[in-house]
Amino acid sequence: METIKSTIAENIGLGGKSHELAAKGDQFDIKKDVPDLSGKVALITGGSEGIGYATAFTLLQANIAKVFILSLSEDVKDNAVEEVKTKLGADYADRIVWFQCDTSDFSAVADVAKKVRDQTDRLDIYCQNAGRGIMTYQLTESGIDRHMAVNHIGHVVLTSHLLPLLKKTSEKCTVRIQIQASNAHQGAPSDVKFESLDELNTDLGPNGQYGRSKLAGILYARYLTAHLHKEHPNILINATHPGFVETTMSTKDIHEPYPVLGYAMDVGMKPLKKDIWVGCVSTVFAATAASKSGMYICPPAIEEPGSEQSQDAQLGERLMKLTRDIVRQKFAAQSVDKGCPLKDY
Repeated sequence: METIKSTIAENIGLGGKSHELAAKGDQFDIKKDVPDLSGKVALITGGSEGIGYATAFTLLQANIAKVFILSLSEDVKDNAVEEVKTKLGADYADRIVWFQCDTSDFSAVADVAKKVRDQTDRLDIYCQNAGRGIMTYQLTESGIDRHMAVNHIGHVVLTSHLLPLLKKTSEKCTVRIQIQASNAHQGAPSDVKFESLDELNTDLGPNGQYGRSKLAGILYARYLTAHLHKEHPNILINATHPGFVETTMSTKDIHEPYPVLGYAMDVGMKPLKKDIWVGCVSTVFAATAASKSGMYICPPAIEEPGSEQSQDAQLGERLMKLTRDIVRQKFAAQSVDKGCPLKDY
């Protein structure tokens, strides 16, 4: 029975009541359990809508000093800032610093990282939320599977540029890195090896592409824990699963690969979805209150083991070697030669 309750809490909305089914020790309420964040600075990719926006809003409510938001659409950003201004006040809206950034463009990521470093001397919270959802196979202009480029590789490049800032901040306080994964990582093909670009660029279908990129997120969190956290114990890195949430991915993007079935997910499954305020809970927990590193956190604050693949340290090592090799091969002149150290820890 407890397993059933946890599964419902992790995945289903139930009008915002699902998290009440979790065990007492796995509870987390963004209305009362988020610590005061005065003086702290956060960066959220994909932070102007959906789960990323709900996370940014929640951090601002907790009095965070500054939130850097990296996203694609200026119009969406403007709507988010206006909502913050209306609900929290102009002072809180002024704490948002927005940069337009496509995480699949690694040279643009390098440029934005420099702008962030120029505007802050600390970074306490780093949420890797930007992502490509369940959509058809597509290559970026540089010839990389778009799911892996957006959901994983671009964030690795960004982290590499932010490492000095993260390490400096951790000398005096806890730094938390949150990586948005998903239970969909269980849908990654069983023969994933992360051995070559050709392997990454093989069309696995919408669910396979998405699942593999989310598997990469958990492996990355555990890789950073094994290396970065080991040398800098005040830096905590955790992957999260948000549950089945009402976002652009589940209402619009899903129609691209599945014109008919997408309607069922968009409209038919609507009563089961979480809204973004329930969907951001595990993210906010990982970003503000987690006390361990290397976890896979499901809502509200339940540590799960994840799939066997997600626990395979050697698979994680191969993933990161391939990630570095791809960036060097594809973006040396634009990123590596411009100062990206491609260091993971």
